[in-house]
Amino acid sequence: MKRRAFLGGAATLGLGAILGALFPRLRTRGTVWQIDPYKCTYCGLCATECVLELSAVKCVHAFDMCGYCNLCTGYFEPQPVGLNTGAENQLCPTGAIERKFIEDPYFEYHIKEPLCVGCAKCVKGCTTFGNGSLYLQIRHDRCVNCNECSIASACPPDAIHRVPASQPYFRKSQVGKS
Repeated sequence: MKRRAFLGGAATLGLGAILGALFPRLRTRGTVWQIDPYKCTYCGLCATECVLELSAVKCVHAFDMCGYCNLCTGYFEPQPVGLNTGAENQLCPTGAIERKFIEDPYFEYHIKEPLCVGCAKCVKGCTTFGNGSLYLQIRHDRCVNCNECSIASACPPDAIHRVPASQPYFRKSQVGKS
């Protein structure tokens, strides 16, 4: 009788552990992790805290907000006094931002996502001296949707949280300041 009670207790404990591990996943199945661009402080942790070797966090460009500046402080080192268009002044450490001439004095900036590591240097430059048209988002084709996002755990301003999977991306112009 004692053996049967022990085995029954062990089976219940095992089943409880399995359900405990699965329950959070079932509860969060309809949600995904995302960054609120108005809470992000561009700390750079997105580049280093993701469980993936190359972060699922990428820079996004809101073209409808962009000024198409000749001297974009998201592309160049944000030093307004000495800002010039020399190649050595490019801000992105991986060359993930492509600059294309449109017409004098306008340029268009595109993010080459495979090169972007989510370091937020361009976002910080664009927000500090520009209009904030560059911001970070978690790309769900890369994100493994961890039960506990390691970037969210490390995020100082708590800018990463779950959002409905039916609306996984924020457009900066659509998100109200919170």
